[in-house]
Amino acid sequence: MPASRVADFSLPATGGATFTLSAQRGRIVVLYFYPKDNTPGCTTEGADFRDRHEAFVRAGAVVAGVSRDSLKSHESFKAKMGFPFELLSDADETLCTRFGVMKMKNMYGKQVRGIERSTFVVDAKGVLAREWRGVKVPGHVDEVLAFVQSL
Repeated sequence: MPASRVADFSLPATGGATFTLSAQRGRIVVLYFYPKDNTPGCTTEGADFRDRHEAFVRAGAVVAGVSRDSLKSHESFKAKMGFPFELLSDADETLCTRFGVMKMKNMYGKQVRGIERSTFVVDAKGVLAREWRGVKVPGHVDEVLAFVQSL
């Protein structure tokens, strides 16, 4: 499969910012999509990215978490967890749809539509370098970091 350039996008981010992909050109971008703020798996995954953040920065990467939660929810989750990276609000699912992460999932025996935990690495030229779908949290961030360090 040939490498594909990731189309530019802008989303509202924590800290009153707007995250625009093209503004990150020259840096590796790690976008991790997660289902919901303040849930156990998402809290653990975010904490893993937080705890390895310095290593990502040294590797020339910017990390951003994406979910459908509101900026207000993101701001409190970020503050509570001490995340050194921005959380992006994709309330209308534009980016989630573009990356194909919206899935039907079983939640307590019911079918619900939600975000499938996924991570995408966009290289410094804006090309999708690697993707992980249906992510299991343990060990995932270390795997992403090792890949980023190899670029």
